[in-house]
Amino acid sequence: MSATARSQVLLVEDSPSLVRAYQHYLKDEAFDLTIAETGQAATEALSRNRFDAVLLDLRLPDMDGMKILEQLHRQDMAPNVVVITAHGSINVAVEAMRLGAFDFLVKPFNAERLSAALHGALQAPKAAPAPPDDTGDLTEFHSFVGTSPAMQQVYRTIRKAAGSKATVFVVGESGTGKELAAEAVHGSSPRAKGPFVAINCAAIPHGLIESEIFGHVKGAFTGAVQDRDGAAALADGGTLFLDEICEMDLDLQTKLLRFVQTGSFERVGDSRTRTVDVRFVCATNKDPMQAVRDGRFREDLFYRLHVIPVQMPPLRTRGADIMRVANMFLTQYAAEESKGFTAFESDAEALMLAHPWPGNIRELQNVVRSITVLYDGDRVTAEMLPPGMSQGQAVPAAEPAPEAAPSPTVAAFQRPRTEADIRPLDDVEREVIEDAITICHGNIAKAASLLGVSPSTIYRKKQGWDARATA
Repeated sequence: MSATARSQVLLVEDSPSLVRAYQHYLKDEAFDLTIAETGQAATEALSRNRFDAVLLDLRLPDMDGMKILEQLHRQDMAPNVVVITAHGSINVAVEAMRLGAFDFLVKPFNAERLSAALHGALQAPKAAPAPPDDTGDLTEFHSFVGTSPAMQQVYRTIRKAAGSKATVFVVGESGTGKELAAEAVHGSSPRAKGPFVAINCAAIPHGLIESEIFGHVKGAFTGAVQDRDGAAALADGGTLFLDEICEMDLDLQTKLLRFVQTGSFERVGDSRTRTVDVRFVCATNKDPMQAVRDGRFREDLFYRLHVIPVQMPPLRTRGADIMRVANMFLTQYAAEESKGFTAFESDAEALMLAHPWPGNIRELQNVVRSITVLYDGDRVTAEMLPPGMSQGQAVPAAEPAPEAAPSPTVAAFQRPRTEADIRPLDDVEREVIEDAITICHGNIAKAASLLGVSPSTIYRKKQGWDARATA
């Protein structure tokens, strides 16, 4: 429902001063605001009336606001919920998103952020009970592979947002799949049969990007030898994806704001106004709010675009998804290169799970392709991985110590007799691990097995020691 149709919003907040502040923030909006100061009052209001959105503080005097969220999540066509949280409870807010919350606001927030969150909740489709495949075990979604909680949240947000025209704003490190998220929004939407047009604002010279987006007429500038439609016209009836949006010039941001607000634009050198029907998806690998604070990104444009946020998780936080994605690439590239690879050996898996993957999915993709091109076999071993992936594999083999020589490992476990003998546990642990690696001739997998820990544990500890040594 559009905000201009007198949307019904329930505000669940027990602080009178905050209620007055939020009412002031929304005084010019076309919202009918109903106030509930307790969980019980909120529950009764929800049972009596139909609301289009709920603004929910989780800390209520008589109950945990999460219970209200859970009740709504089980209902069909429930209003979308925007959760209010404090800085110290971000993890709680993320859990609330997992349980079906549409968005969350971190106190303190301003009027623009509140308005943007509510407009997004009102424009998005009403929440529905989780379908059978939305139980946290979904392994594939459009071009995505993964079952981690962070990816499940991405899937849920995209599915909820896809049916509306609300702008989606994707944030994430390079290589995390922001364009795949944009394609998934488009592919899940009623516009799926329409065009999907992508523009990378960082890859196009500043002098040409306006023409790339809006088009130009013949003679508009040197080299404009004929009329040309830009991405805005080409995306009519479909989705326009603006990648690296924070790299756009401020002057062009002003024109983009008008285009987003009205759907109207003029080609470079043309006086005729055109109007198109476009759904916007934007993305950046920067902190957009920092760009706003630095004056590099217009605040009004940010709040116009930042309606439905999607946070793409870095690969290093996705746990077992690393190997799910790696195996997908291995199957694909082995077929393309006519190789027999079918799986990864455990030592290779340990290295890959321990690697921080600064390049995310793109780096993983390149590693697997390189292996399938350079090697033959049926299983990928640790020796096939790039030498720079882990310093653990670079440990040179050492000659075994003479039988009679006392082992440094034994010395590390000697019981202290005085206070001077007591050593930091971290130092003892490091000596034991390094001695085990030396005794096993650099074979970390074997050392880990003898020590009773995972190889990935050793790799992570070594990376931490190396980082401190170079700090």
